[in-house]
Amino acid sequence: MRIVLAGAHGQIARRLTRLLAARGDTVLGIVRNPDHEPDLRADGADPVVLDLESASVDEVAGALAAADAVVFAAGAGPGSGPDRKDTVDRGAAVLLADAAERAGVQRYLLVSSMGVDSVAGGRRPEGMDDVFTAYLQAKLAAEQDLLGRSALRTTVLRPGGLTDDAGTGRVTLQRSVDMGRVPRDDVAAVLVALLDAGADGAVLELVAGDTTIDEAVADVARGNGPAAGGNTP
Repeated sequence: MRIVLAGAHGQIARRLTRLLAARGDTVLGIVRNPDHEPDLRADGADPVVLDLESASVDEVAGALAAADAVVFAAGAGPGSGPDRKDTVDRGAAVLLADAAERAGVQRYLLVSSMGVDSVAGGRRPEGMDDVFTAYLQAKLAAEQDLLGRSALRTTVLRPGGLTDDAGTGRVTLQRSVDMGRVPRDDVAAVLVALLDAGADGAVLELVAGDTTIDEAVADVARGNGPAAGGNTP
């Protein structure tokens, strides 16, 4: 497969690149900072330097030519404020979707976050600070935009709390799960399995568990589409 990965220097993204490259897939990694190009090449990706906060749809669509799928794993990151949560976690994801439609790429995997349902309908959980609220709002808005597009085959993955523990290869992957944690290794492995199996229209929460990744993703794929946990914006 030919995969375009946005936010390719992130911790999940780099793990995903290494898994895909090791099995012979072609990975184009979109990054804003040209200093990150050597790391991407070491991971096995072909770097594409684009700023998804300022690039045009045509510029991004050009990078997506002949791709089989796109994966959005970008984020404004620690230390960023509410404005950048919106321009990156929502705006850049939407720009990538616009570009995917223009380039004729249907498969789109969006890395979101557990907890976004807590801000649906304008709700604000008690004790949540402004920045984290903005982050969840941006992720939810991106989900709703993408899932409303008939031209895209979107899968949304919402990991729980991320850790750098070694992956176990065992997870819980369902429409709704209790809050928990999951190694970044396992998040990347689940993304690979979702690229292979497909789960169009599904919104899936992910934490550590007892089911092998292959089994968990196969269960989701058998319920392919909204029945597997789709979200109607």
